[in-house]
Amino acid sequence: MSGSLLRLAQGFCLTLFLGSLLSAAWPATAAEGDAQVAIFAGGCFWCVESDFDSVPGVLETISGYTGGTLDNPTYKQVTAGGTGHSEAVRITFDPNKVTYERLLHIFWRSVDPTDNGGQFCDRGDSYKTAIFATDDIQLRLAKASKKMLQDPKVLDKPIVTPIRAASKFYPAEDYHQDYYNKNPLRYKFYRFRCGRDNRIRDLWGEEALTGISHS
Repeated sequence: MSGSLLRLAQGFCLTLFLGSLLSAAWPATAAEGDAQVAIFAGGCFWCVESDFDSVPGVLETISGYTGGTLDNPTYKQVTAGGTGHSEAVRITFDPNKVTYERLLHIFWRSVDPTDNGGQFCDRGDSYKTAIFATDDIQLRLAKASKKMLQDPKVLDKPIVTPIRAASKFYPAEDYHQDYYNKNPLRYKFYRFRCGRDNRIRDLWGEEALTGISHS
């Protein structure tokens, strides 16, 4: 089986497996249409925010910092290192329109989860990938999705993205919010120069940027 067909088969199996787990364990509030929250770190939060804003069922994205020990961190402090915080995005979504396991599928294929030094041209701990689960169900789903991508191995290198329980999330400064809309030319140049999309396509092939549509 070719690499692209193997990845497609694994993606299909992952959807079936996580769908069965979700239907058995998702809280009643989800069935009632209450909004849910996912928190992902995928390198530059401008890019993660832009990616997930294009996903049907996502209601809101907020760029921010989480996972560290410093209260009310600033962008300068986080990118300088030593705070333990990651650049992350808090995603509010309607589970009747997009499920958490679907967001996980999209997340994995919009980052390089094999990179332990950052993401693309952005280096350092604050730019590493991570999944911050907001409850035990998300924790189990995230771990299951990671395991499905590792066994049998889909990528050439091990997945190093940690899965952690969510801690306090600090919204980033106002100028970071919706940066791709406020500064479209600068944003597009940054994303191109950083090589984000090219690396994702090299890594994931036909599955790259699944579910994401940029205008």
